[in-house]
Amino acid sequence: MADQRVAVVTGASRGIGRAIATTLAADGQAVVVGYAGNEAAAKEVVEEIAAAGGKAIAAQADVAEEDEVSAMFDLAVDAFGGVDVVVNSAGKLALSPIAELDLDVLDDLHRTNIRGSFVIARESARRIRAGGAIVMLSTSVVGLQFPNYGAYVASKAAVEAMMLILARELRGRDVTVNAVAPGPTATELFFEGKDEATIERLAKQPPLERLGAPADIADVVAFLAGPGGRWVNGQVLRANGGII
Repeated sequence: MADQRVAVVTGASRGIGRAIATTLAADGQAVVVGYAGNEAAAKEVVEEIAAAGGKAIAAQADVAEEDEVSAMFDLAVDAFGGVDVVVNSAGKLALSPIAELDLDVLDDLHRTNIRGSFVIARESARRIRAGGAIVMLSTSVVGLQFPNYGAYVASKAAVEAMMLILARELRGRDVTVNAVAPGPTATELFFEGKDEATIERLAKQPPLERLGAPADIADVVAFLAGPGGRWVNGQVLRANGGII
């Protein structure tokens, strides 16, 4: 349909990003499934969306590379006519006490999480159509301040600050800019390197006493990207089941 909204979702080949892509498609949006390296997984997402009657196309892009990101947006325009929603779910996680962190790991983490978010934000600001929505993924650990998350939280705090400024810079454009900050969410990335006791402890922290599911986060993003979220702008939504 001519008025179909078009979403670009980075990090969409697995985890929260995949859930966001399929949820936006179920809401009727055409989706560009952005991925860094796992082409097979991205194609699976495209096939899942198509099987459910939606429209999707895969696009490889390192979010920190401006030419690759520009090409991903070009693909969205060529395939579907424009860009109305951008969700930056691409990110890296590294856990270590600050005193012990290898600075090469820090640089790699921040290249994706800070530079990558900035590149996506910049391209979004240049390309997104009136009535659009930009959603960045942060983390509730910015507020919870768990040990070992220093480098990761530093990167996501930068994302939140960037988002708040972009929301104000887009004054008059009819574009919303928000961040969603998940709490512990049951993804491959979350389970990696954690023993059962740690997982159980984290699951018990919210008053709802469970881990978040990727769909829980996707539903929040879909709200911000849809008609119901038009009056929410320049905000960080901490989707964590009530952890304080």
